[in-house]
Amino acid sequence: MTSQISQATKKRILSGAKPTADSLHLGNYIGAVRNWVDMQAEYDAVFFIPDLHAITVDFDPAELAKRTRIVAAQYIAAGIDPDKSIFFVQSHVPEHAQLAWALNCITGFGEASRMTQFKDKTQKSGADAATLGLFAYPTLMAADILLYQTDLVPVGEDQRQHLELTRNLAQRFNTRFGHTFTVPEATIVKESAKIYDLQNPSAKMSKTGESPNGAIQLLEDPKVAAKRIKSAVTDAGTEIRFDAEEKPGISNLLTIYSSLTGKTIPELETEYQGKMYGHLKVDLAEVMVEFVTPLRDRTNELMSDPAELDRLLAHGAERAREIASVTLAQVYERMGFLPSLSLAGVR
Repeated sequence: MTSQISQATKKRILSGAKPTADSLHLGNYIGAVRNWVDMQAEYDAVFFIPDLHAITVDFDPAELAKRTRIVAAQYIAAGIDPDKSIFFVQSHVPEHAQLAWALNCITGFGEASRMTQFKDKTQKSGADAATLGLFAYPTLMAADILLYQTDLVPVGEDQRQHLELTRNLAQRFNTRFGHTFTVPEATIVKESAKIYDLQNPSAKMSKTGESPNGAIQLLEDPKVAAKRIKSAVTDAGTEIRFDAEEKPGISNLLTIYSSLTGKTIPELETEYQGKMYGHLKVDLAEVMVEFVTPLRDRTNELMSDPAELDRLLAHGAERAREIASVTLAQVYERMGFLPSLSLAGVR
């Protein structure tokens, strides 16, 4: 009932993040997680951990299980409220895979072959080394979106082509079998600050950066995070001002400082006028410790009680299936499948 009322008054938005690392890094938080937290007030929000997508490339089962829990715990610790949002693990909702197969069967092979991400990901190893799952990744993504009658999908440029495929498949299905799916729109969430590598400020902060000192992992010891801030690369001169081209190192630190405190860049420039780079680093290191410590503690608390974390995720999956099962039942009926008692009962 709650989700139906919410849907009537708010647009539904959906987003997900693959469990591919042992910890989120600072760039993940500022660039994505913070936006998810903000979205909960404005939208009927559906967030999920797409573990089915994580197996489209080589993976380790034990690592996948561990990382799925870690990512889920960190998102909850960062402010995702399982009562406000529908938050779940993709593989806990079998309708994702079931709808993906139905969509595979109305997607042209040539249409799927034109997806540029598949070409990019197979450029080194070649298409013959890729899995069918990687090739069909965009139709699973389409199923993720269409299952929930999603209105808006926040996408970057790298996913825009996949959303266009999703829209095309929704319209194709609606035309052939009768109106079934909401045709989703792309949305640009409020602009997120881009966080760059602390040792190479010309590159975005990443889990695969050249140096481990370039990224701040949100689960590492806060003292290590502070040390990485203090050892961050800076620029020639001594003036503390934002200039992405001439002073990328200092500009990156100012961006991080602003993102974590809410102070504007001009305010920080005024505050540090006449001071040295070291002053900025020491203060930012303290800010970083104050930010990382409670988030890390809450994550560890959730990870120390896997039964409670699993309960929260199971609750999210139940809420997700209330919507997904209705959509899948409609799809199956309109495609001509005989009714299943388990699906028919929820129509």
